[in-house]
Amino acid sequence: MFPSELGRHEELLASAVLGAGIPAQAERHLREAGRAYAQDEVAERHLWEARRIAPDHAAILIAFYRYYFYKGRLDEALEIARTCLVKAAIDMELAPHLIDDWRQVTGKDAVFDSYDAVLPRFYLFTLKGYAYLQMRLGNFAEGRDAVMKLLEIDPSDKIGATVLLDVLERMGKSDDE
Repeated sequence: MFPSELGRHEELLASAVLGAGIPAQAERHLREAGRAYAQDEVAERHLWEARRIAPDHAAILIAFYRYYFYKGRLDEALEIARTCLVKAAIDMELAPHLIDDWRQVTGKDAVFDSYDAVLPRFYLFTLKGYAYLQMRLGNFAEGRDAVMKLLEIDPSDKIGATVLLDVLERMGKSDDE
């Protein structure tokens, strides 16, 4: 992809993450899901209908993630995080072997050092959510691996992965240590 195309591609994703480009019917279902948040069956029906209309739209995936997370359905939120990692890797046009394996991604595979680079930032935040969910689910080794990958590809820690590392390092220690 040429630089001008890459900039346009990232601009499109940025607007997609913020909800632009979403079909009106899908957007309506997202609004209805929000209004029906306390009614699980109704809210989920609207989320699934939005996803049927625009299955790969980042705003819909993010809505699912948030819904599952705040409902305490962490396993389902983790599945959405995995889906978002794959989506971000595909949208960044990473090599095929990197799409399903975040462990192999390096800092040279994308512009992770620029907070303005929307696709890489989406990837980083998704990996941070993945790490956090792994920790919450008791999968501390997997969570630590994801945090360490974040710090490797984002050494300036723009997204705050060290907070998760601090939590991992404090686990099992008393407040006096």
